[in-house]
Amino acid sequence: MTARRAFVVVLDAAGAGALADTVAYGDPADADTLVHVAEAVGGLALPTLQALGLGCIRPILGVPCSDAPVLHGRLAPLGPGKESTTGHWELMGVVASAPLPVYPDGFGPDVLAGLDAVAGGAGFCCNAPYSGTEVIRDYGEHHLATGELILYTSADSVLQIAAHHAVLGEDALRELCARFRREVMVGEHAVGRVIARPFTGAAGAFARTEGRKDFTVRPPGRSYLEELTERGIPVHAVGKTHDLFAGVGFTDKHPGANNARALAETSALVGGLEHGLVFTNLIETDQLYGHRKDTAGFAAALEGIDAEIALWLERLGPGDLLVLTADHGVDPTAAHTDHTREHVPLLACFPQNGGRRHDGPFADVGASVLAWLAGAEAGDLPGRSFV
Repeated sequence: MTARRAFVVVLDAAGAGALADTVAYGDPADADTLVHVAEAVGGLALPTLQALGLGCIRPILGVPCSDAPVLHGRLAPLGPGKESTTGHWELMGVVASAPLPVYPDGFGPDVLAGLDAVAGGAGFCCNAPYSGTEVIRDYGEHHLATGELILYTSADSVLQIAAHHAVLGEDALRELCARFRREVMVGEHAVGRVIARPFTGAAGAFARTEGRKDFTVRPPGRSYLEELTERGIPVHAVGKTHDLFAGVGFTDKHPGANNARALAETSALVGGLEHGLVFTNLIETDQLYGHRKDTAGFAAALEGIDAEIALWLERLGPGDLLVLTADHGVDPTAAHTDHTREHVPLLACFPQNGGRRHDGPFADVGASVLAWLAGAEAGDLPGRSFV
């Protein structure tokens, strides 16, 4: 067991079909992110994922079912929500008992008073659900003129603060958001994430930087990550996975603010890691393309991921497990621009996987990683191993 490795790679927002309660979340009854992205672009060209069996999971245009798939199927959440936070938590066995708080009408006077006290009376503008790119376009000039911080949220459980470098530097913005996390957004207001969103540029050409920082609420339960680290097994985070768990259960972290960096960091670990888990998030299918309904960009991002996976497969050996999955959907046919509550795809490459179908809860991923790396089970955590 000591020589084994596992790589869990999350294709952010690459949903695989509606759940029974999808409509209750304001999403279309036929939500199906990968299927609808493929239809919008006239078919996907994903030779590696096709060979692994992506088209055996759902009828995806341009991606027929493989003659020799790896283990494949769909996973469903056990708990509420359709967020990156809860989605990643569930992959590693943490199931929230209640939805995280959301603010469809903006933050109330009690929250605003707390934020203003911490910020030293700087004041805020916007205070409503908003697109991250549109909010700096619509409020950026006002922010520069008044010094008021741009406060906004979304359909997810998030509080976001956007600030121009000329008003508040990145380090200062991060420290302020960390204090908001610790001192204000607690108790009944313990949102999933407080997010620092720095931006630069002039009016008409404002642009977000890669200095984003997520301050996530601590997971409400024990995870498979902790099961691994307590057995002395290294656990590496690539991209935002470290932040989504508030760092709990990780031994190492690697940058991944965009797909290029996250793929490069993961590739380096595929080439050099001796033992342990690598838990990677590939953010662009969600952040850059999904929320903007940019189906061409979404498809192109998938093609880039597909090409990199092909290189990984050449370097993986008999002691390696590769799991490809997602955390939620972001169906471009939905009337809104938010996440959609969906199943997520599962492709698992490991020796003698049998090419069988496996459907189950998200937590089966964490259970399988623990079984693969430690030959163990965690009886108090949800999920069952597919390895």
